[in-house]
Amino acid sequence: MPINRKNLANAIRFLSMDAIQNAESGHPGAPMGMADIAEVLWRNFLKYNPKNPNWNNRDRFILSNGHASMLLYSVLHLTGYDLSIEDLKKFRFLGSKTPGHPEVGYTPGVEITTGPLGQGLANAVGMAIAERTLGEYFNRPNYSIVDNYTWVFVGDGCLMEGISHEAASLAGTLKLGKLIVIYDNNKISIDGNVSGWFDENVYKRFQAYNWQVINEVDGHDADSIIKAFNEAKLETKKPSLIICNTIIGYGSPNKQGTKDCHGSPLGIEEINLTRKNLNWKYPIFFVPESIYKKWDFKEQGQLLEDNWNNILEGYKKKYPKLYSEYNRRINKILPNDWELKSNIFIENLFKNEKIVSTRQSSQNILEQWSTIFPELIGGSADLAPSNLTMWSGSKSIKDNLSGNYIHYGVREFGMTAIGNGISHYGGFIPFTSTFLMFVEYAKNAVRMASLMHTKHIFIYTHDSIGLGEDGPTHQPIEQLSSLRITPNLHVWRPSDQLETAVAWKSALDRNSGPSALILSRQNLDVISRSKTQIKNIYKGGYILKDFNAYPELILISTGSELSISLHAAEQLSKEGYSVRVVSFPCTNIFDKQNISYRNLVLPKKVTLRIAIEAGASDFWYKYVGLEGKVIGIDQFGESASAEVLFKKFGFTIENIILESKKLLFTKKNKNDI
Repeated sequence: MPINRKNLANAIRFLSMDAIQNAESGHPGAPMGMADIAEVLWRNFLKYNPKNPNWNNRDRFILSNGHASMLLYSVLHLTGYDLSIEDLKKFRFLGSKTPGHPEVGYTPGVEITTGPLGQGLANAVGMAIAERTLGEYFNRPNYSIVDNYTWVFVGDGCLMEGISHEAASLAGTLKLGKLIVIYDNNKISIDGNVSGWFDENVYKRFQAYNWQVINEVDGHDADSIIKAFNEAKLETKKPSLIICNTIIGYGSPNKQGTKDCHGSPLGIEEINLTRKNLNWKYPIFFVPESIYKKWDFKEQGQLLEDNWNNILEGYKKKYPKLYSEYNRRINKILPNDWELKSNIFIENLFKNEKIVSTRQSSQNILEQWSTIFPELIGGSADLAPSNLTMWSGSKSIKDNLSGNYIHYGVREFGMTAIGNGISHYGGFIPFTSTFLMFVEYAKNAVRMASLMHTKHIFIYTHDSIGLGEDGPTHQPIEQLSSLRITPNLHVWRPSDQLETAVAWKSALDRNSGPSALILSRQNLDVISRSKTQIKNIYKGGYILKDFNAYPELILISTGSELSISLHAAEQLSKEGYSVRVVSFPCTNIFDKQNISYRNLVLPKKVTLRIAIEAGASDFWYKYVGLEGKVIGIDQFGESASAEVLFKKFGFTIENIILESKKLLFTKKNKNDI
């Protein structure tokens, strides 16, 4: 068989078909339809090294239409990554390196987890932002140590999702010239031909976003694809969308061009017919050595990295301080003086704490710690004056390409997924912000950050009915519980400046996942603590104060309600009751403490417990038990001042005392029976 481009692409097609059939599950249509595009990209344009998938200056490739995962796995295998034919045979098997959708950390060469359509495009916008901003900060004449493209595959589904509008609009505004998106225009989705639900003019749409759009590219003709890729690289002031017309399931005699090959194996009979149709005379999971040799990119990739290493070595000699800082940031190493300076800052807060909102506390912390962490890059969904995410050193990347602040506009979902992409590019710690209520717009990207162990700090202000007159549309109720039960997400709801500082420090120290800081709009009282208690804040929950002897009642609280609970306990103690107040700023971290510490804070024998928080109550029963009580909110809020609402919903000293006495009285009566 002659070794031409079509046969090289056919290697992708048949490895994909065979693996999906072997798994009895998967999506063969897109890998078959995009194989010719992938062959050109990976063999002629993409900059990478299969021997070192994490080479810093590699091009980033994002498969936004993640259901086409076997296309990516096939290419990674063919080009020489550590992904064997046996790994392909285990596609979608438990514990394999080839899960159903690409997952970062499982497969060498996978940059980010994709599958929820459209998010990969937003992630790629983040990576393109990171590349340009990091390059502007570190590059010097003749020493472009940060210099790569971001390439993305998207399908019809990606462009239907609303997040694609958010991300593409911002990318055009920011003029991300090294972002190149290839649109697989096969006109088929799960339900069939998309003309019945997606007939917009994509060409004009992306032109309106200020993109370069390259139209009418034959996605099965290498020359047409090469011409389009070269044209895209020539445009430096706009991102590029390349519209490639393809046939889904290309080569399948009976299923190509139809929904029948989108999300189901072709079947053995149809695969055999496809082999005959494409003149592929090899058995399943077999690629001849002559084709492997044409695909193998290990030698070329190592040469690309070696050339970059030579540039980096010269950079190191000429700019040693910059090199040291680049190396620190790209390897996620905390600043040398971080521990000392952060402890001094917290010590000063301990001595001079003031009555402010926790959103203001967060801004004060940013003012101090942004000088220690130049890698902090943040932004808000058009709420910076309310979220207080800007500080005196904030520089918009729209005006200053080496800046540290992104005005995301009203794009909560896009913002969060873009932040995930920035984090996975490397060299930055992103934070993104909106009102806690509007995490609902962003929730799937928050979940993806947690799934991917992404270092990303979410700042959510206006944390309860305490925001007042804006009313129930803006007052979060169930959001805190929803975030807390998300695996691998640390959710902090601090009660004052000290707890806010500890929450920020914990988030900055953490490299294994995201953290959410839930902050108040209203000013909160100063709460006094010992130095030991400050250390225990890091454990997520701790004894704030014991009134009288060993407790007969425990009050558990967070945020703005902690001070109210403390005052209620003090009043109860004057009446002779023994009450413990527990501050619970991060339940996720508390749950990971050893059993002896958890039993110290919440002794098993003390069954009378009340949790007080201005949010959904159900979550707290895991801590108060069936004999306990939760003062929470299980209905939507109202439009009124914070003071009026807290009284209406029972977040007052008087009501906490009343509910405490009811609980104590019930217990006493039971004991008397």
